[in-house]
Amino acid sequence: MNEDEIREALKKLRVEDVLLQTAATLIDLAARRMGLAEEDEPKQLDQAKLAIEGIRALQPLMTEEQQAAVREPLSQLQMTYAREAQSAASGPEAASGPEPAPGPEEKADDEAERAKARSKIWTPPGT
Repeated sequence: MNEDEIREALKKLRVEDVLLQTAATLIDLAARRMGLAEEDEPKQLDQAKLAIEGIRALQPLMTEEQQAAVREPLSQLQMTYAREAQSAASGPEAASGPEPAPGPEEKADDEAERAKARSKIWTPPGT
């Protein structure tokens, strides 16, 4: 591609298209960082979280049609991230068997933690 062709391509390029392409790239990266694409890659949840937050930041700048196209993959990534983060936080002791039933204080703490986690879950506008 020569310089004139590049200039002509840039004239036709719309910012909305770049936003959508960037979101698609971030969706792919988040999935890969959570180990959904290749089993040999180590999980990088911090990178997946950053990609998800990047997609969320771009969404308000997109057209309604583009937002709709990104909504479902983003939702799936967020659910997978929450599951993976919880699994990582549980660590190997989670696989050792059932835990004893929590006492009243532990139940209250657990409910408070769940409420805190639910407040951080992103939901699409208008739902």
